[in-house]
Amino acid sequence: MTSVAKVFSVAPFGFDGHLIEVESDASRGLPSFQIVGLGNKAIEEAKERVRSAIANSLLEFPAKRITINLAPAELPKDGTHFDLPIALAILTSSGQLRQEDTQNRVFAGELALDGSIRPVRGAITIAETAKAAGLVQIFLPKATAAQASLVDGIEIIGVSSLRELFLHLKQELTISPTPSHSLPNNSLPTAGAPHLDDIQGQDQAKRALTIAAAGHHNILFTGPPGAGKTMLAKALASLLPPLTPQEQIAVTKLHSLAGEVVDAVVINRPYRSPHHTASRNAIIGGGNRPKPGEISLAHLGVLFLDEIPEYPRSALESLRQPLEDGKVTVSRMGGTAVFPADFMLVATMNPCPCGYYGDPSHECTCTSTQLINYQKKLSGPLLDRIDMIIPVARVPHKLLINDKMSTDKQHAYAQKTIKNAGEIQSNRYKSSNIYNGKLSSHEATKHLALAPSVRQFYESAAEKLNLSARSYFKILKVARTIADLEGAEAITAGHLGEALQYRAKSY
Repeated sequence: MTSVAKVFSVAPFGFDGHLIEVESDASRGLPSFQIVGLGNKAIEEAKERVRSAIANSLLEFPAKRITINLAPAELPKDGTHFDLPIALAILTSSGQLRQEDTQNRVFAGELALDGSIRPVRGAITIAETAKAAGLVQIFLPKATAAQASLVDGIEIIGVSSLRELFLHLKQELTISPTPSHSLPNNSLPTAGAPHLDDIQGQDQAKRALTIAAAGHHNILFTGPPGAGKTMLAKALASLLPPLTPQEQIAVTKLHSLAGEVVDAVVINRPYRSPHHTASRNAIIGGGNRPKPGEISLAHLGVLFLDEIPEYPRSALESLRQPLEDGKVTVSRMGGTAVFPADFMLVATMNPCPCGYYGDPSHECTCTSTQLINYQKKLSGPLLDRIDMIIPVARVPHKLLINDKMSTDKQHAYAQKTIKNAGEIQSNRYKSSNIYNGKLSSHEATKHLALAPSVRQFYESAAEKLNLSARSYFKILKVARTIADLEGAEAITAGHLGEALQYRAKSY
């Protein structure tokens, strides 16, 4: 005689999840415990955690031949969050719980040896998958349940131990559901970011940075060492507006899948700055079980590449498709996962290996071969995807310490104009997450019409500069952002003229 029980859980895969049936068969025979269903090492080790957790929760681990199957069996499974559903399936198949106690519910959580339940990553993915499957209730670790409460339309219950959950399912104890949107805010991404008021001089670069922030344009700063390129790039974090509620869910979900945030919500736009030694997989994402990389963790925020020529060429070239499509597809033997990657690229570079090419106060020591090889590290197709290329000159020493530093209000004014420009774009595109810099060519043609005289001026300039089709539309989108910052209804020749000067190569 056998007794088979079934408990639902979720396997996060990529940005989405799959509903998993955790089946338990407790039959007569020599006592044993087997887990099948294409699980990884963490799931194999769940046997010892589950055995100890059940015993230390004053429950009975059956002395039978126990087989756990994670269905569908062909889907790779990863993570310690299967501990809790495995334990409940065993308790159900051994008669300590009824099948009715766990029906139409989803369970996920890592078990400690004493029966307490530890937080797990991917809580939002688990909640969204359960909701899509029509299930009504989900049980998660108490610390993680608050994050899952961002998902509306499903009841989230946070539990702290296996014993507590057992008594709740037996209706001997009542655990209250977690209130919606009850988790604390995580505002760490912009901590310590410099303001425009902290940067002396560089008026053109600060103007370009404001335009980039307002329209979410990709931008490259180039100039000698110590000119302030990195400081300008870091100031962008404090210029961007907070995420909207829907954007918070997407960003928090990605950071939860990566295991970086499990008990909070990200309210500020991400600002990622991977080191130049980071591998291609670290930047793009990957692994045997695909996980989000730096470009996905920068989704709806900023990816900052300091001294971009120093990054591996393979990593830089792999940015081309995400910059165009706003997503990245990671294909591995374990499956194919698609992650969102709609980010602003902000980069800096020196004009040559020694850094002083074109600097009037320092002599460049690079040979012509070194200079050409250095500049070739950035391919033409990648540069074509950067909206604005800004030269940054060295600031005179007499301006480095300025008595007016404490009274400048450039940053506050820039934040105000960026916010106003964002509202104009939201009204124009009927969406709060579409910006000028992210428009497709079709959308740009539809929304960014030019007056006949302005069109004639622009076509003449584009012809003289031999612009590619992509560059043509990128300049047009930058000009639209400049007009939005001024509150202008139409794009003028002056707006296009300013946008054109931000496109010229300066090295």
